[in-house]
Amino acid sequence: MAEHDELQFDPIDWQQMRILARLTPGERMMAMARASAFGRALLRGAFRRRYPDLPIEEINMRMLRYLESLKERGL
Repeated sequence: MAEHDELQFDPIDWQQMRILARLTPGERMMAMARASAFGRALLRGAFRRRYPDLPIEEINMRMLRYLESLKERGL
């Protein structure tokens, strides 16, 4: 693998790591669930702006198809 093809990771956010380390396992799971819900809400909002006339059920289906396509590509 060429040097420019190697995976690049964001630097570690040590302050965030210290904050998470102080949480109980349950609090960490709750934080993760909230972050996931926030990400889904952002995605749903983007689809609502792009397709304002679609019912929420179709927006949700488009979201699922989009997320599945990302999963298939390994992202």
